[in-house]
Amino acid sequence: MDLLSGTYIFAVLLACVVFQSGAQEKNYTIREEMPENVLIGDLWKDLNLSLVPDKSLTSPMKFKLVYKTGEVPLIRIEEDTGEIFTTGARIDREKLCAGILMDGQCFYEVEVAILPDEIFRLIKIRFLIEDINDNAPLFPTTVINISIPENSAINSRYALPAAIDPDIGINGVQNYHLIKGQNIFGLDVIETPEGDKMPQLIVQKELDREEKDTYVMKVKVEDGGFPQRSSTAILQVSVTDTNDNHPVFKEEEIEVSIPENAPVGTSVTQLHATDADIGENAKIHFYFSNLVSSIAKRLFHLNTTTGLITIKEPLDREESPNHKLLVLASDGGSMPARAMVLVNVTDINDNVPSIDIRYIINPINGTVVLSENAPLNTKVALITVTDKDADHNGRVTCFTDHEVPFRLRPVFSNQFLLETAAYLDYESTKEYAIKLLAADAGKPPLNQSSMLLIKVKDENDNAPVFTQSFISLSVPENNFPGSQLTKISATDADSGRNAEINYLLDIDAPPEFNVDRRTGILTAVKKLDREQQEKYFFTALAKDNGVPPLIANATVFVTVLDQNDNSPIFTHNEYNFYVPENLPRHGTVGLITVTDPDYGENSAVTLSILDVNDDFTIDPQTGVIRPNISFDREKQESYTFYVKAEDGGRVSRSTTAKVTINVVDVNDNKPVFVVPPSNYSYELVLPSTNPGTVVFKVVAVDNDTGMNAELRYSIVGGNTRDLFIIDQTTGNITLQEKCVAADLGLHRVIVKAEDLGQPDSLFNVVIVNLFVNESATNATLIHELVRKSIETPVTQNIETADASSPTSDYVKIMVAIVAGTITVILVIFITAVVRCHHSPHLKASQKNKQNSEWATPNPENRQMIMMKKKKKKKKKHAPKNLLLNFVTIEETKADDADNDGNSVTLDLPIELEDQTMGKYNWGTTPTTFKPDSPDLARHYKSASPQPAFQIQPETPLNSKHHIIQELPLDNTFVACDSISKCSSSSSDPYSVSECSYPVTTFKTPVSVHTRPTDSRTSTIEICSEI
Repeated sequence: MDLLSGTYIFAVLLACVVFQSGAQEKNYTIREEMPENVLIGDLWKDLNLSLVPDKSLTSPMKFKLVYKTGEVPLIRIEEDTGEIFTTGARIDREKLCAGILMDGQCFYEVEVAILPDEIFRLIKIRFLIEDINDNAPLFPTTVINISIPENSAINSRYALPAAIDPDIGINGVQNYHLIKGQNIFGLDVIETPEGDKMPQLIVQKELDREEKDTYVMKVKVEDGGFPQRSSTAILQVSVTDTNDNHPVFKEEEIEVSIPENAPVGTSVTQLHATDADIGENAKIHFYFSNLVSSIAKRLFHLNTTTGLITIKEPLDREESPNHKLLVLASDGGSMPARAMVLVNVTDINDNVPSIDIRYIINPINGTVVLSENAPLNTKVALITVTDKDADHNGRVTCFTDHEVPFRLRPVFSNQFLLETAAYLDYESTKEYAIKLLAADAGKPPLNQSSMLLIKVKDENDNAPVFTQSFISLSVPENNFPGSQLTKISATDADSGRNAEINYLLDIDAPPEFNVDRRTGILTAVKKLDREQQEKYFFTALAKDNGVPPLIANATVFVTVLDQNDNSPIFTHNEYNFYVPENLPRHGTVGLITVTDPDYGENSAVTLSILDVNDDFTIDPQTGVIRPNISFDREKQESYTFYVKAEDGGRVSRSTTAKVTINVVDVNDNKPVFVVPPSNYSYELVLPSTNPGTVVFKVVAVDNDTGMNAELRYSIVGGNTRDLFIIDQTTGNITLQEKCVAADLGLHRVIVKAEDLGQPDSLFNVVIVNLFVNESATNATLIHELVRKSIETPVTQNIETADASSPTSDYVKIMVAIVAGTITVILVIFITAVVRCHHSPHLKASQKNKQNSEWATPNPENRQMIMMKKKKKKKKKHAPKNLLLNFVTIEETKADDADNDGNSVTLDLPIELEDQTMGKYNWGTTPTTFKPDSPDLARHYKSASPQPAFQIQPETPLNSKHHIIQELPLDNTFVACDSISKCSSSSSDPYSVSECSYPVTTFKTPVSVHTRPTDSRTSTIEICSEI
């Protein structure tokens, strides 16, 4: 069994040696009593740590001093550099090594851990404490008493008590001196086998007690240190009677072993000494030398009479394993006998192992706090197990009592590193109470246990977890601001601040929502409006208070429920529709568009007309407005009513809008002249009137509106002398040239007023009579001239030299009539001859003619311009072509004989046929003129384009189409198409009501004086084609 036990111990020791990889030792020598902050060494350099392979370290390299809790270390180490310095604690070798023999070395040991764990090393540093001369040698007492017999021979030696110096080596006791020896005594120093220096007093002269029985001197002891230290004691020598023999020990050196558990009173050894004297001089007295330590004197008892040494107090090998007992035997003489007793205290397994925990991670209130994120092999503490017993009784093993994620790794003899063996998890185990067990190899073995508390520090390694990752909720709109919607919640497996959760909304969250940071209550901070936004998607966050914080998110889906909080909305507050007055009944006026931002039945809108009338209807769903009446702008230009839009909500809401229907004018009214009031009115123009002077203003009106009522004025007939021009916009007739004597008389100007209607314009004409004379005193004559002028089928100016001479005027008129008659006869004759000559050609050309023929004057070349006209199929039918009136005026200057026979015929249209009025074909869908109105009516279109006229000059006219017709007497010329009746708005008794004109077959040539500047004769032929 002993063999097996020894094998087991050897295996453990071998394992310790094997596992010492990563453990080193380093020795330094320091002197005691060194001051603070003295550099001792540099571990970085001394251990060649610069050669450590470069590794990716979790933290910089650090040096940590490992020492027992509560212990004041004698050195400190810089964590970053590894430099070792002394501290303020006193380094006293005599105190540190009090139990060590005088010749032993004194060591101070500490451990240093090199961190982090990736490069962990444990360094055992041994400091050899060098002695300095900090203690003076001292005698046991300040007064030394010694007795010397008076018959002592010269050079006799007597032992003196030795001085004690705690220092060692050269710093210990080196020399003794006798002061004031009076030449009777001398002093010598001998060295014992143990190396101690013992003083001896030498008798140098004979003594005589009767002469002097007491001598007082001083003894000085010195050490060899620097500076040297010394002390003195008074030596008092008493001279006694003669004692011839000294005691002698049977054995001068005795070594004994005694177990440390020997009871008190146990005999250690028995000393034997003899003395040859007799009587009192033979009595021997045993006592301990003053060199015996106080511990030995406390533990052992010496019987002064018998010399028996016994155990005075219980022994403890661990306190002092051996003792030197220097025993002196004296018979009263001066030279006692010496015997050295060496007592070895043998070990008994009487000490349980001790467990010394030196923390690498500093504890807090005795508990190590270790992060749950600590990596594997994190060093927690250096466990040192010791046993004061010796040999196998002091061999200790250390282990833990149950499975924990920690292990003990041997590094030095009886030293273990406690490190993590597995990953820690705060959520599974929050703390560990590790029971360390230490057992020795004694029989029976003794063991010791110690508790090491480790609390796992929670790290923020768990993110919050929402109870619902997707949160869906419905909220009615129009909520009160701040109303609670729901409570979101999350949990965190961590603890403390790491488990404290703050709720917040992500940056994508709309400003309408907020969440309480602590409670997680989600609120709507604003009133929600479904019409603005119906659905909200945003992210809610749960963030813990860890460092760094961990965040979880959940999606929040909010649906806003509709309420009937919106009235129907018209696209316009007021609708203006524009429809043509010829829009048929039940046609489309326009479309009313209405919306309701609500949803479902709340947005179903029904339209109705509020006004109680049947003029219009509206479709309740589509909003189409249709008329039940026919429009006439001249009777009523607009219609106004209100439309109501009502939704289908449980509590319905409604809105009204104003609708105005404007009847758009159709160009169905021709212009009507207001000034002059009739064709028979006249205006006096003084011959002295300057050119550019407005002599008359023509005014016409049109019952239509817009462009249909905008008029343009022009002179289309008369004004043969070009004396007058007219402003097309204002109707102002202006004198163009200075009047001369030949311009006196009545001038007939035919003015046309034409509107700008689309697609076809309408016009009217009026005769403006301008009487150029100095006065208009004879109104009757002027009216007669006007009447005759109108009845005369020629466009001429009736001249008068003096308005006050009726005879002269009459003669001129008669001459003019005769000349005109002759001219007409000549024209008829010439025409007949030409027609007879060209009759075959005319018949052929008439077959190819399809269009109307018009002839217009060309005052520049005085040529005839003929215009085509459609050929009539049957003569009995009503005329389908336009009437062409031509006035042929032959002008002959009577006082110019050179110009006889030179006449020019000029064909001018003096009575213009009303042009065809186009019939407008309006679409059924009206329009408004507002671009943003819904479904506006289309623009009306014309289905009746203007008649196309083809002008071909020098086209021969068939004589049967030419008639001489007098000008109408009214002030209005109307335009009509070929089949419609012509209506006149004039009340003049001479106005024509139908397109039937009297047919005449004669031409009446009239001779009229021309302007003095024109020496040629002009003939104006008035023809009417029927």
